[in-house]
Amino acid sequence: MATRRIADEPAFVLHRYDWSESSLILEAFCRGHGRVALVAKGAKKPSSNFRPVLLPLQPLRLAWGQSAAGDAEIHTLKGAEWSGGHILPLGDALLSGLYLNELLLRLLARGDPHTRLFDHYAATVQVLASAPSEALEPVLRLFELVLLREIGLLPALDVQTLTHGALAPTGRYVLVAEGGLRAAGPDERPSLAGAQWLALAQALQHEEAGFAELLGACAGVAAELKPQLRALLQYHCGSPRLRTRQFMIDVQAL
Repeated sequence: MATRRIADEPAFVLHRYDWSESSLILEAFCRGHGRVALVAKGAKKPSSNFRPVLLPLQPLRLAWGQSAAGDAEIHTLKGAEWSGGHILPLGDALLSGLYLNELLLRLLARGDPHTRLFDHYAATVQVLASAPSEALEPVLRLFELVLLREIGLLPALDVQTLTHGALAPTGRYVLVAEGGLRAAGPDERPSLAGAQWLALAQALQHEEAGFAELLGACAGVAAELKPQLRALLQYHCGSPRLRTRQFMIDVQAL
């Protein structure tokens, strides 16, 4: 069967599995091809050129062979090069990056390209690798919002979901998994003011303003957004709890 070669594709490794004594199966997030499964033959051998390159949270350029019919589930990796740009995130930033990878594995179908989401992911990973720890929460909230929007799971943030009623700037509203955005009860927390939801909606609608502006829109509301977005993501991911999320909870409990 005829095979076409995909070359010089921007990508990140989301996860890797042992396939044999010497080879790996990779789950890669590629800019033009979405989530792709690849077999890296001989990648575990000390002499392999793949061995020092196929790391998570590192910008790569990949090449692989793909059947012309496009019916193969796993493709053969032919080349991998580090694109440079930043070092591997460490500590809490590393855990945060692995959390994002798990979200992509759970929520993205294979072979479904999301170029805009890929660009946000690349920018997010760069922040994780270089920004101070206080930037972690806003950048995670931003990526969660963009991910939910790109896969069609984020309700409109400028109206109430069920009634399509306008948001009062000083009113309080909460984002819930099964009901979308609705008015918050008198003692219901966490919630955001209508003006804050409207600012987030505007920032997401005007992405040409740049990543920094989107990040700024999340900075002041990251703490209140966190439990609301986490509940929505967990609802769509299903059970069990995300492994990276459970690991973070276990570490904090030590």
